[in-house]
Amino acid sequence: MIPVYVINGFLDSGKSEFINYTISQPYFQTRGKTLLILCEEGEVTFSEEVLKKSRTVVEEIEDEEDFNSSKLIELEKKHKPSRIIIEYNGMWNAKNMKLPWHWKVEQQVTCIDGSTFSMYFTNMKSLLAEMLRKSEMIIMNRCDGMEKELANYKRNIKAINQQAEIIFEDSQGEVNATLEEDLPYDVNATVISLDNMGYGIWYIDMLDNMERYVGKTVEFLAQVLKPEKFPKGYFVPGRMAMTCCADDMAFLGYACKYDGAGDLTQKEWIQVTATICWEYFEDYKGEGPVLHAVKVAKAKAPKEEIINFV
Repeated sequence: MIPVYVINGFLDSGKSEFINYTISQPYFQTRGKTLLILCEEGEVTFSEEVLKKSRTVVEEIEDEEDFNSSKLIELEKKHKPSRIIIEYNGMWNAKNMKLPWHWKVEQQVTCIDGSTFSMYFTNMKSLLAEMLRKSEMIIMNRCDGMEKELANYKRNIKAINQQAEIIFEDSQGEVNATLEEDLPYDVNATVISLDNMGYGIWYIDMLDNMERYVGKTVEFLAQVLKPEKFPKGYFVPGRMAMTCCADDMAFLGYACKYDGAGDLTQKEWIQVTATICWEYFEDYKGEGPVLHAVKVAKAKAPKEEIINFV
């Protein structure tokens, strides 16, 4: 298997700068050859010195139809690389990217220009979502003077890819994007009451800032999800959310311990009051947030059943 690193992003999003920096770092050096496949021509050129030192050879694929297994295997036979980096064209749908069966994607990174994110998210959301969905790391650069927007941008991205590491950078370095004072609820309240928007923000913020919530009590309106093979006495209260478009929905919820879980009906609406704990749960394959229900009561469906992160 040949390890492959895919670098996504629209033109001028910082892909080439990221690759230039990465291949020059000591931790990224290897004895074998690195094949760098460029799928678009950006403003940044690669230093011959860096390419030589890192034993990197460059090939270009200009047309999307030429990015196919036959062409990629031809390049592999030509250079016999020990690893491959692909700078993928942001205007090519990442869903259509097909690699030879023995090429294994080790990591996918998406680079975003913070100054143009809102425009792309509004007008080219489907293309952007396909990049984000499979990325382990998402780097939003050029965020100078954007402190107020970043918390919302982070929620938009997390709605599409909950597991990705998201890094925001300005000219001075990394930027903290989620401040407690930006939250639409009081995390120090005796009971944190979550409305439609509050639920989505709480769900996303818990993924990165669990220390804010352990031991706290929350209340919210939710639907019941009872996954197959879930342990007795547990269910998932949550909400459906539009993560990208009307055809791209996800159920957002955390496991909840409740003695009366067996009496609940799939998809019924309930009002939940629960304490947030951090503990081992088998479905998480490790530790994670588990709610301990204090009170569960039947409720009416809300006027807006779907959460929208936009």
